[in-house]
Amino acid sequence: MITYNDVMEPDNPFVYGEIVGAGAFADRDAERARLARDLAAGQKVFLISPRRYGKSSLVRDVLRGLARRKVLTVEVTVASSSSYIGFLESYARALVAAETPASRLRRWAGELLQAVRPELRFDADPLPGKSRFALAFPAVKTARDTARLAAEVFALPGRIAAARRQRMAVALDEFQAITAFDGGSVEHALRAAVQDQRAVGYVFAGSEPSLMERMLGPRRPFYKAGPVMRLEKIEPGLFAKFIDSRFSASGMRPEPGLGEAIVELAANVPYDVQRLAHETWDDVKAGGRKAVGVENLHATLTRLLGEQHTVFEESWQRLTLAQRAVLRALVLEDGRELLSADVRTRHRLPVASSVQSALAALLRQDIVMKEEGRYLVSDSLYREWVARKTY
Repeated sequence: MITYNDVMEPDNPFVYGEIVGAGAFADRDAERARLARDLAAGQKVFLISPRRYGKSSLVRDVLRGLARRKVLTVEVTVASSSSYIGFLESYARALVAAETPASRLRRWAGELLQAVRPELRFDADPLPGKSRFALAFPAVKTARDTARLAAEVFALPGRIAAARRQRMAVALDEFQAITAFDGGSVEHALRAAVQDQRAVGYVFAGSEPSLMERMLGPRRPFYKAGPVMRLEKIEPGLFAKFIDSRFSASGMRPEPGLGEAIVELAANVPYDVQRLAHETWDDVKAGGRKAVGVENLHATLTRLLGEQHTVFEESWQRLTLAQRAVLRALVLEDGRELLSADVRTRHRLPVASSVQSALAALLRQDIVMKEEGRYLVSDSLYREWVARKTY
């Protein structure tokens, strides 16, 4: 006799809002292979990607693959630190803890960092029987102390790789945030340290393309420091087939054109595509249906816009009148020719210089992004809300 508990309900095959595994990727095979190859060879790679393109998941998946090949891996999100010293503490802790047994952490840290006298402690972890390794540098007081500490920490990957006789791969995610530390001198210190670490591969991954591009300019320390990878959108037809196949594999029959409609509605931004597919799957599943089509997609979109209405309205209210006008025109004109006289007249926009100022402000606020000569709203749901709810 088969009971309810014996029957496994299918999981939602679409994942968004978290780091995903290899099975959730649509394509990206070439990017993964290239990044893994470069990191294993000790290259210093700069990965540039707009937000919501799956950059962090790509990096994490590559690191997992390298770890299976006995490469030491370390990942730190630069933007998570509120200060330069906080970043150095977080980075040093991750490096020291890389595949180090808890019983050896204290001695290993002392050996590696004896010149800067770290303070080590083991804090209670929410999980029973576990503890968390914490590392700090309370003796660091002055700018000179900080510079000395940075030199020690940035040299750690090379020293660890040599001591363990293993290759190492380091991922510094949201790398553009490093420009806010110590007036930019951190770039010089880090470049000086990594350039001679032949056994250590680095991926400096950033999600603010314009800022990352400036960091790689001729007058900056990382100019020509290593290969540059720019994460592009997935080919729409391939992505649509992937979406349809994931619906089918979960036992839900997609009607013709569903994948294409999801990709188009989400502007082919990977995060937004997965979000729309995920939420549509949930709604159809809750309704007990076995087929899913464009009508279901639009019903889900209407629900999501209703749930996000307050958030979007607050964002809209924070904009100046000029920014609101430019944002609405951007949505209705598909992000093109916004400075032209025709578009400005049609949407009652101010002079071209004021439109440029409004666009610059929207870019700084991450409300819009620029791609291939046109402007796009970063969040496809917000774009739909602006189109439907503003005048």
